[in-house]
Amino acid sequence: MMTMPHERTRSIIQARDFLVDLSHDQALPESIRNEARRLLRHYPTSNEILLAAKVEDGMKSGLTEPFLSSKIE
Repeated sequence: MMTMPHERTRSIIQARDFLVDLSHDQALPESIRNEARRLLRHYPTSNEILLAAKVEDGMKSGLTEPFLSSKIE
């Protein structure tokens, strides 16, 4: 089964949200919360992901399949 660009984009955004949730969950060990914060330091925001998708949309050449999508409905 092939992942569609809009599914990949949505999953990347949801993964960031999940890391944010983990980083704030006081029921988790501190080491897990710290690791989530460490990963978030360099993880793109949803706006950055969608901006990259828009740039990619504008560069469509037909030679390669799109990786991201600016539409995640």
